[in-house]
Amino acid sequence: MTISKKNLTPIALISIFLLMLGLSFAAVPLYDLFCRVTGFGGTTQNATGKEIPKIIVNQDYKMRFDTNINSTLDWKFYPEINTLNLKPGEVHTVKFNVENPSNQISSGSATFNVSPSPFGIYLNKIGCFCFEKQTLQPGEKKEFVLTFFLDPKVVDDNKTKNMSDVTLSFTFFSSDYYEKSNT
Repeated sequence: MTISKKNLTPIALISIFLLMLGLSFAAVPLYDLFCRVTGFGGTTQNATGKEIPKIIVNQDYKMRFDTNINSTLDWKFYPEINTLNLKPGEVHTVKFNVENPSNQISSGSATFNVSPSPFGIYLNKIGCFCFEKQTLQPGEKKEFVLTFFLDPKVVDDNKTKNMSDVTLSFTFFSSDYYEKSNT
């Protein structure tokens, strides 16, 4: 069976279409993988207790905690401390307080980012409340915990070795916000 040039064009176009369709479905997981590997956009790393550094580097960094609430959520959200002095390799735990002052049950999910973004690949979360749906009853207060460390390799990176201030910013969004945006 011989394929003529007349039949080759539709076959090529269908093949390109199927390739592009496949790439569109693979884009999100590939982008997520790219961000986790490179720290692009301040993407942090997840760590376990086994991955805690054995050394602490004697270089000081100041981490600031910024908390925000999306306008669709009527909560109060603030860190136990606003700034923390840390050294690469030290494990820290910071508490965050969340309160629902309204008279209705509401749910939210926290996202975060790191600035400057090159620090993202060196910030390792051991435990975090982020990206998990949290539900608060009317008037309820909860305490959420972030446990993390800054990888000692941060001092060897040309992009980060002359920086000493890091901001970790959290924003709580209503779970209704996500449901509405997905429809």
